[in-house]
Formats: sequence, structure tokens, C-alpha cells
Amino acid sequence: MRKKSLIKLVAIALAALWLQACAYSHVQRPLDTDYDSTSLGSKVGRAHIQSALWLFAWGDAGSKAAAAEGGITVIRHADTETTIILFGLYSKITTVVYGD
Repeated sequence: MRKKSLIKLVAIALAALWLQACAYSHVQRPLDTDYDSTSLGSKVGRAHIQSALWLFAWGDAGSKAAAAEGGITVIRHADTETTIILFGLYSKITTVVYGD
């Protein structure tokens, strides 16, 4: 009886670790590699792509599209944001650029 309880507890713990952030995840991370002299600039531009049902995808998440959206001619820094809902049933990836 005790062994079965331990096996159930381990299975629940492994499932919790494996399924973490599967219902909803939103993360932001930098795209730059040089952080010594990061200057954001006075403007921000965003561009994104989206997908649904693992079948359809649309949009443009390129840095050029993000810069154009923000009226930026000189990109100083870039980030990416990722939102995933229900194992990717819906997802959105956004490129955020900062500059002048």
C-alpha cells in the first residue's frame, strides 16, 4: 500500500513538472547579445506573428516590420515576447524594437 502511494506521488510530481506552463505562458527575453552599452532610444515598434490550431499562421514579426510600425530608422535594442496557450493551440510571437 505504501509503495503505491509513493508511485502516485512521484507520478503527480513528474506530471506537474512536465505540464508546467502548458495552459498559459508569456515570456519576454532580449534578442541582443551586447548588454554593455544598451541604449533603448525614444521610440518603440512592435510586430508579431500568430498561429492557431497548429494549422494557420499569419503576420510578420521581423525587425524591419517592427521598426516601420514604430517609425524607427536606427534600431538600438530588440526583445521578443512569446505567448503560448494550451500547448500552442494559440500562440503569438512579438518582436519589440527600440530606437530612434
